[in-house]
Amino acid sequence: MVGEHSGLVSEGDRVVTHFFECKEFGYRGWRWAVTVARASRAKLVTLDEVVLLPGPDALQAPEWVPWSERLRPGDMGPGDLLPTDAEDLRLEPGYSGEDEPLPNSVLGSGSGSDSVALAADLADAEDADITAGSPADFTVVPARGSIAAVAEELGMRRARVLSRYGLHSAADRWEDAYGPATPMAQAAPATCVSCGFLVAIGGSLGQAFGVCTNEFAPADGRVVSLAYGCGGHSEAAIMPKPPVPPPHVIDETIVDPFPLRPAADSGSVSVGGADADAAVAELGHS
Repeated sequence: MVGEHSGLVSEGDRVVTHFFECKEFGYRGWRWAVTVARASRAKLVTLDEVVLLPGPDALQAPEWVPWSERLRPGDMGPGDLLPTDAEDLRLEPGYSGEDEPLPNSVLGSGSGSDSVALAADLADAEDADITAGSPADFTVVPARGSIAAVAEELGMRRARVLSRYGLHSAADRWEDAYGPATPMAQAAPATCVSCGFLVAIGGSLGQAFGVCTNEFAPADGRVVSLAYGCGGHSEAAIMPKPPVPPPHVIDETIVDPFPLRPAADSGSVSVGGADADAAVAELGHS
């Protein structure tokens, strides 16, 4: 599978690499590289290595890309697990209640003022790092009236929560997919903010987005912008129709003469062998 000699390159003092064509199927443009060297004051040449290397026009596989950069929305299937990086910018540490002081401690709610204990708990929650372990470990029921109970009620008793960067990234994706700039929204009779099929969502995202519940709408079950719209609006049937322009008015009242016979050059023409003037006179007497 070794072909003709195709060149050489000097690698250094008394070190040369010779290239030979490769005739192996599937290795178009590749070449065998044979590196030889000669030690100082030596008479014999030493063979260093033989390796198959790609040439300038070699057929190669595309450059490898990490899976985190190859992953696209919709690639996950049933049973797939997507690990989240510990430094993911879309997430930030949340309050899980693990750093809450014990009830019998000096910072607990059982001693001192409740406001002091509340301030201490909030300070600990702000300085808390990412909680180790899985969410299944958070099985301890928090005491009633504690910071952990309030956090659990608000949905914050998690190891990490959505960061501002992650919130803005999600809002940009939803705005591009189901926002006012889409062709569907441009042709809609009204926006989703007045549609009865829109279900509000909580949090700051609820100020600009909701969930569509119209099974016949193109965005059924998806988060849509309040400025989005489609033909499935709940009030589309009773909305006033767009004004129809009146028909064109023909304002031409002047009659254009159209002679059936061409006009004669002379002042009289023969009609049935009689003079035209005599015919006119007879018509006048009759």
